[in-house]
Amino acid sequence: MDKKIFSWCLFDFANSSYSAVIAATIFPVYYANYVVGNLKGEGDLWWGRAIAVSMALVALTSPFLGGMADYGGMRKRMMFLFTLVSVASIASFALLEKGMVIPGFIMIILANTGMEGGLVFYNAFLPEIAEKDRQGRVSAWGFGIGYGGSILSLILAIILLKNASIEFVWIMVALFFGVFSVPAFLYLPEERIRQKSLTDAARSGFIATFRHLSSICSERNMRRFLIAYLIYEDGVNTVIVFSSIFAATTLGFKPDELIYMYLIVQATALVGAFIMASRIDLWGPKKVVIITLCLWIAVTITAYFINSKPLFIVLASFAGLGLGTLQAATRALYAGFIPKREEARYFGVFNLVGKSSAILGPLMFGWLSFLFKSQRPAIISVALFFITGLAIVSTVKDTRVKQNP
Repeated sequence: MDKKIFSWCLFDFANSSYSAVIAATIFPVYYANYVVGNLKGEGDLWWGRAIAVSMALVALTSPFLGGMADYGGMRKRMMFLFTLVSVASIASFALLEKGMVIPGFIMIILANTGMEGGLVFYNAFLPEIAEKDRQGRVSAWGFGIGYGGSILSLILAIILLKNASIEFVWIMVALFFGVFSVPAFLYLPEERIRQKSLTDAARSGFIATFRHLSSICSERNMRRFLIAYLIYEDGVNTVIVFSSIFAATTLGFKPDELIYMYLIVQATALVGAFIMASRIDLWGPKKVVIITLCLWIAVTITAYFINSKPLFIVLASFAGLGLGTLQAATRALYAGFIPKREEARYFGVFNLVGKSSAILGPLMFGWLSFLFKSQRPAIISVALFFITGLAIVSTVKDTRVKQNP
């Protein structure tokens, strides 16, 4: 594997420790149930607010920062800055104690904004390091190696939970994220500077971004794709940030059981991503997106009726098979729309849509859980996001040329 591609994939390995431990399993339950208290859904409400606010910040700034990075040749530097903010914020979780709702709320916003904001510039390197007919499989490799990072970080978290206090888990994640990110900053391509000063780059980036947003609105095919992505990704993000809280609160999963369940999910996601890597290019990313959305619809509807821990683990495994595949195929489908040397700006808009999609879903889940004093009405509402997204993406024209195996 090429050095640039491997270092790009390794960054996904690094940040997956955040996704697995902080966003999906241990920390959401710790913050909602211990720091806030979740007897009447208050923890769900605060966690949903924190995720929604951080995603809104990323969504609003991504297109402009992406344009500025294109014109100023600053993709790698911006990715480093956002990563540093996230790593430092994760380490600060070790200072949290019971009842520190607002400090925890602020720390979560900083950590999540740094993590998700850095992905704008990370994604923008994909069209530069891989030819169009290989972008699907390289995208899937990134997610697949990322799931390996999730598995390793969760194993380390299990060891720490059994032998040390929970604060050491947050320190481990910060170190994992920081150390394994280093090769990306060393080996990803250097950028061509189109504007000499930061002010000129910012001005050019803002102007170009506004023009770009206007042009996208006039392109029917891309507009449909982004609307579909906005809706179905909201469902994915909501499942990711609330699945562990649902398992712990509604089904009674203990912390170690949550980790074991998530390890199984990550293992199936890794298998699914690598099995489908070449299929994304062979069948076309649109077809793969449709197949995996059908799987997600079945999973979320079934989750409403489940009361058994073993059955929920089986269901989560099926969800894992489609998780990385859906994300990789979506990224590859969008990359096919992007002209040369405009990657960061296009992916800034992609991030704007993707992170906007993590606002409504978490807010709705938290509000429904608080309103009904039950998480089941909240989980069934997520299926509506997948159904609507499927209906719209089915009308999108796939502009990529299918490749022979």
